[in-house]
Amino acid sequence: MGLPILIIGKSGSGKSTSLRNFKENIGIINVLGKPMPFKNTLPCAITDDYKNIKSIIAKSAALSIVIDDSGYLMTNAFMRGHSSSGAGNAIFSFYNDIGDSFWALIRFVADKLPPQKIVYFMMHEEKNDFGEVKPKTIGKMLDEKVCIEGMFTIVLRSALVDGRHIFKTQSDGFDIAKTPMDMFPEEIENDLKLVDDTIREYYNLGGAK
Repeated sequence: MGLPILIIGKSGSGKSTSLRNFKENIGIINVLGKPMPFKNTLPCAITDDYKNIKSIIAKSAALSIVIDDSGYLMTNAFMRGHSSSGAGNAIFSFYNDIGDSFWALIRFVADKLPPQKIVYFMMHEEKNDFGEVKPKTIGKMLDEKVCIEGMFTIVLRSALVDGRHIFKTQSDGFDIAKTPMDMFPEEIENDLKLVDDTIREYYNLGGAK
């Protein structure tokens, strides 16, 4: 089984920039087609089609894959279809389809990929009514259907602290950051290559450093 990992953070908090130290063995699925925030020659596919994304992940020789701006898979589906979704049962079905598709992608990673493959889902964050930080979706109806963070063992939160871009690895009581015991200190540099190497060593997954 593959390993899905969630990374959340505000826009500009360093999620995409964390890829800067990868030189190989990484593949990027760019949902919005935005340029990366650093010079690079990393392989990148631009798509928000779930079928294409699954195919790319399955066929890629890279053991690590990043789905950048993965939350926009839901947003794009909503923006394309909300005006024609109707009301009542039809709108519930519309939201269900959006949630089902995203849920199925995470399950695809966990159930269908070999154990050496890690897929990072990068999403924006938002606060709920209780002041808790969570992945940004498209509303309460979807949140009630799918607890996204509950589908991940590892959740990192990208943040800017005292001028430093860091990953938080443990919850402060108001966010959902979490990692297995003794995998990381509470804060680490926002270096996804370091994260990837550490996870592979912790779980004995293999993969070139």
